[in-house]
Amino acid sequence: MSRIIIFGAGGRAGRAAVGEARRRGHRVTAVVRDPARHPGLAGGGPDGATGAEEHVAEGGVRVVAGDVTDADAVARLAAGHDAAISAAADLGARPGAFFPAAARALTGGLVRAGADRLLVVGLASVLETASGTLLMDTPGYPQEYRDFYLGHAAGNEALRAAGAALDWLVVSPAGDFDHGGARTGRYRTAPAAAASRISYADFAVALLDEIDAPEHRRTHLGVEEG
Repeated sequence: MSRIIIFGAGGRAGRAAVGEARRRGHRVTAVVRDPARHPGLAGGGPDGATGAEEHVAEGGVRVVAGDVTDADAVARLAAGHDAAISAAADLGARPGAFFPAAARALTGGLVRAGADRLLVVGLASVLETASGTLLMDTPGYPQEYRDFYLGHAAGNEALRAAGAALDWLVVSPAGDFDHGGARTGRYRTAPAAAASRISYADFAVALLDEIDAPEHRRTHLGVEEG
């Protein structure tokens, strides 16, 4: 059993990661900006079946408030944990500022906390296709969210700039999430492809596999339904 801290645990990917970690018997600290807005998170299931109050541990999950862009907060909250997952996003912030700031705070804070492994939920748009072209640069790919794509890319670059200080991995769907998909327990790695899909639950399986038995390091990995 490991102790895993999950930043951005209130979103769909974060909640799925909480549920999968609990399924495997890990102890989880779920970090959100406002625990009062996530009363079911401590139940550990993907849909939040049971309730919890702020900072109360229940079912192996402790829900706490925290800022993923604050290295001191990351270091304090992550102390005593073995690994971290970041599914955090702030849609009210400039992507080009938020994602690099989060990456720098995570790498700095986790090293200070002694957490050895970081999994970051990434974006397929900045993953290479089979031809080597980034998905966002392929013909016909939507460009109205390009600032968001570039923000993720800048976050990835900030992780790479950390060098060997932390064992990190960016994992994203190879295309997009299947928002209504169920857990099958199967997935495979894949280059970016706009039509590719994976459920949130199976994506969480991929994340936790890379914590329980790491196979990839310091790269951006795409996964899809297997």
